[in-house]
Amino acid sequence: MSTTTDGADGHTGGATGEDRAAAVGGAGAPAVPAQRGPGWLGAGRSARRSHRIAVTHQAASVLLAYPDQAFFERLPLVARAVAELPRGAVRTELQEFCEHAASTPELELCRHYVDVFDLRRRRALHMTYYTDGDTRRRGHALAEIKRVYAESGWSVNAGELPDHLAVVLEFAARGDAARGGALLLRFRPGLDLLWEALRAHGTPYARVVDAVRMTLPPQRRDDREAVRRLAAEGPPAEDVGLEPYGVRVPLPVTDVSGRGAGGPAGGVPPAPGVPAPRASGPACGCGDGGQA
Repeated sequence: MSTTTDGADGHTGGATGEDRAAAVGGAGAPAVPAQRGPGWLGAGRSARRSHRIAVTHQAASVLLAYPDQAFFERLPLVARAVAELPRGAVRTELQEFCEHAASTPELELCRHYVDVFDLRRRRALHMTYYTDGDTRRRGHALAEIKRVYAESGWSVNAGELPDHLAVVLEFAARGDAARGGALLLRFRPGLDLLWEALRAHGTPYARVVDAVRMTLPPQRRDDREAVRRLAAEGPPAEDVGLEPYGVRVPLPVTDVSGRGAGGPAGGVPPAPGVPAPRASGPACGCGDGGQA
């Protein structure tokens, strides 16, 4: 998805596909330190929790990518990393989706992805759509997200929108955990509304989004009210302000999530675990238009 401005080996740019084949954590989610004992036993509770959240975010980032060949190549690594999470609802949700994806024919999963995310904009993966709709201020919101990424040494590939949920999750897992978490909290109403729409649609993708929601603090009254208003009124509408990002309005969903090279700030090598996502646009002849 992203590229770094500096590399540990002295070259500029992101990691190769091989480097990223086992990526999780990063500058914002450090590897669990050993203290009085080996591995998990000697790690502090806070460090263990940070690691679990990073694994969850990275796994969800991969699973929310378009199911192309690279997706299926990474799926077994994701499933193994998820299986090592502590028992609980997060692991169950992600495991069940991994099992669904592994048992579903590739073409069928491709078509399902397009049906879920590309044909109805109320199930969009672009988080600023829920907060700013198709308005002039959405362009400013996208620029602000790119600024947050840049301050952490993280950049987004050309033609890719920075508010795609898979992009935000990868940044939270491998770029800057604190800033990535703040972005997820900022988009909490949209994330909750997306989950409700996916659940109503009956898609297994609701499990992935629910796992992400469970890494966030419990909903407050203001959060619930924001979701209620968003569901009742919908996002603002004003078809201007996105031209600098090379897209037209209404905004398509899938084709902006093609992420090639990328890595954590400063060229820090990721720890073994979940592979970094690399999604592409529809490759199965499916459409990518969006409707309200």
